[in-house]
Amino acid sequence: MNASGTDLLLWVALPYICLAVFAVGHVWRYRQDQFGWTSRTSQLLEHRWLRWGSPLFHLGAFMVIAGHVVGLAVPASWTEAVGVSEHAYHTTAVWAGSVAGVAMVTGLGMLCARRLLTRRIRLGTDRSDKVLFPLLSATVLLGISATAAHNVFGGGYDYRETVSVWFRGVFTLQPQPEAITGAPLLFQLHALSACLLFAAWPFTRLVHVWSAPVGYLVRPYLVYRRRAAAPRAAGHGALPHQRGRAAGEPRRRRAA
Repeated sequence: MNASGTDLLLWVALPYICLAVFAVGHVWRYRQDQFGWTSRTSQLLEHRWLRWGSPLFHLGAFMVIAGHVVGLAVPASWTEAVGVSEHAYHTTAVWAGSVAGVAMVTGLGMLCARRLLTRRIRLGTDRSDKVLFPLLSATVLLGISATAAHNVFGGGYDYRETVSVWFRGVFTLQPQPEAITGAPLLFQLHALSACLLFAAWPFTRLVHVWSAPVGYLVRPYLVYRRRAAAPRAAGHGALPHQRGRAAGEPRRRRAA
């Protein structure tokens, strides 16, 4: 099936434009705004909602990303080759994805509500956050809606035969727009919003993903020693033999 001009624009040109912005934008951001390469935490302003919302969102996001990597990047023939049937994969993906999606949506909802309801945080919200939070919310909700509508309450839809083929084709420089044009509308909207999210990524707080403190897991412990009490200066009650003893004691070196 030949792809139309609109299909080529949406499923070939737009993904490559977004990927180019993703790559060049990170280079620009790192060169121009290294001090802004952070999540800009607002924990000091409010921590009750953050205490639960942040772990739920991040845990759900990690699970969702892992599921997308397997579902989009790994062909069905590979999972079948290692003994995972399509039915077993489909069942696991639907229920594990549903749990991950609920955790991510709950956490994201708490973070958004926290930002809207807490005045000090709302006033500190910059333009990039005003773009990121709606775009991220739309991407997540579209993915959840597509899964629920077609694979939980619907008759089932195998996106690995359409969306995954298109996704791998983009990265192997062999785009196949016709593979996704027949997918349900919710899956198409989810893919388009994900492309836009990748384009916005380097200009938002999402850049802190690449600065995760993984090194702390293998970093050796720092040993701290209590500093010895300083001797009392002359004229402030120190006896001569005490001053002499203190002067002769070796100085303790503070651990680096």
